Amino acid sequence: MVVLAVLVFTTMGMNRYRCEVCIFFNGRTSCRTAAASTEAQALRAATENACAEIASGVTDSMACESTAPQSVVWLNRK
Repeated sequence: MVVLAVLVFTTMGMNRYRCEVCIFFNGRTSCRTAAASTEAQALRAATENACAEIASGVTDSMACESTAPQSVVWLNRK
């Protein structure tokens, strides 16, 4: 139980930035939330997660991830 508590505490401490990104690509919209230790990593992870739902294949995924987000909402910034 102590190991679990330490794991949860350290994991939560590392994710200092959390955001929700909405992407519109090929007529579809997807919104995803991600957390990371830097703003750039959180933004990238949320973008990749959103694109994973609406893009198919490597070429589409790369194009989607290069698309400017429709919206970005920062839920936690430290």
